[in-house]
Amino acid sequence: MSKAFIIAKREYAAAVRTKGFLISLILLPLFMGGGLVVFSLMKDKIDISEKKIAVIDHTGIFSEQLVTAAENHNQNNIKNEEGEKIAPAYSFEIIKADTTNPHQQKLELSRRVRAKEIHAFMQIGSDVVHPTYGEENSNIYYYAENSALDNVRRWVNNIINGKIREARILELNLDKEQVQDLFYWVNVEGMGLLSIDSKTGQVKDAKKTNELETIMVPYILILLMFMMLMMSAIPLLSAVMEEKSERIAEVLLGSVTPTQFMVGKILGSVGVSLTTSVIYIAGAIFTLQSMDFGNLIPYDVLPWFFIFMFLNIIMVGSLMAALGSACNDSKDVQAIQFPAMLPIIVPLIVMMPIILNPLSSFATGMSLFPVWTPMLMVLRQATSVTIPVWQLYVGLLGVLLFTAFSVWAGARIFRSAIIMQGKRPKIGTLLRYIFKG
Repeated sequence: MSKAFIIAKREYAAAVRTKGFLISLILLPLFMGGGLVVFSLMKDKIDISEKKIAVIDHTGIFSEQLVTAAENHNQNNIKNEEGEKIAPAYSFEIIKADTTNPHQQKLELSRRVRAKEIHAFMQIGSDVVHPTYGEENSNIYYYAENSALDNVRRWVNNIINGKIREARILELNLDKEQVQDLFYWVNVEGMGLLSIDSKTGQVKDAKKTNELETIMVPYILILLMFMMLMMSAIPLLSAVMEEKSERIAEVLLGSVTPTQFMVGKILGSVGVSLTTSVIYIAGAIFTLQSMDFGNLIPYDVLPWFFIFMFLNIIMVGSLMAALGSACNDSKDVQAIQFPAMLPIIVPLIVMMPIILNPLSSFATGMSLFPVWTPMLMVLRQATSVTIPVWQLYVGLLGVLLFTAFSVWAGARIFRSAIIMQGKRPKIGTLLRYIFKG
């Protein structure tokens, strides 16, 4: 196997010394975290231009409330202590409802929104105080070009619903101050679980959890493993095909066996991926620690991440090297590349359902299927849920066995196809190479 290590050393050196490796080393974290960086930089950059909203109030009781609330907002909430404007001013234009041709009236208001004469317009139904489910008059409609993400809509929603509650209290002849607590909303805070400090033996209190932390940690780990596959294992398909078509493989096979040749290229890819992932994870740990987010680092998951990534690259790399040996030109590679990559893409497709419910039978079954175990088991571990230990070791055993089979089957294909020209990489041909040689 010393010759295989020589080839691995050559492949590793050839990869890490290139400008492309250095460029990808820099660009990959930018692609992975660039969106978050831009979001953090732009979150305080809001549109502070005045927002004018036209209101069609069929009840006649909300117009004055909206105007008064807007004046209070403009006076107290749009500037900071230094007098710098930090939020947009709101103004309302009260419009009499056109009962003869309401669609024409709303069409004209829509034109004004598109022409930037107003920011949006609203229609308040006549029965919103005592609504009937499903009736148009029982609804409040907010029309804007981006109404789903419009902060004005959320602000107006609170103002109007506060006025609706006030109207209902007055109808019941109740003192508003006496029923103030009736509408006080208490949020249910998401908390983790208490634990025992292994060093001091003291009880560690639970910490608040949020959706971003719960999703981002497993998302980043699975995306990192996927990118390592894309950088190291997948390129073996075209690399082996090129060495075969350019007769480089025939020269090398004069001094090494086909198995040594294939294993050497796979080990070189493993070295590249381990080097890259260590750099990224070390950089992420340093960054999070310096930003006082060290609690987000899943130290207990990282050893499993490297173990599963190591096996995953060998497993996928064996497949790609074998398929590359069966290809004759770039057309063959293009035809077979997507079907070969499809099993690797599946974990990205099912990622969110598994993050939301890591202990479901679907998540367990998917993560115990050897092809997907490396990515999905790490994904489940990185969530806040404790995965049964037996599943980790059963999954690891399945990956070990399947990786051994992949290397054996890949070596059989590689040995039979690497110097053979003219035959297309069909499924029947590949199966014959595996079982008959």
